[in-house]
Amino acid sequence: MTLSFAYPGVSMEKMLIGSGGFVGSVAGGYLPMLWGGSMLSLTSILLGVLGGILGIWFGYKVSKYLGFL
Repeated sequence: MTLSFAYPGVSMEKMLIGSGGFVGSVAGGYLPMLWGGSMLSLTSILLGVLGGILGIWFGYKVSKYLGFL
């Protein structure tokens, strides 16, 4: 099932997975700022990658739960 609301040719599952990866990487990259770290530190980069991976996983699970996959 392909639902496309903003970008013709892009399916809803790709939008959810991509959005999950984006939000997860931004949240993971910003996390060190909460304890006074830098956004350009190694910790920020590693947590951004980890957050992106978890966001992609979460987006996949949500799109599967909603029946898009």
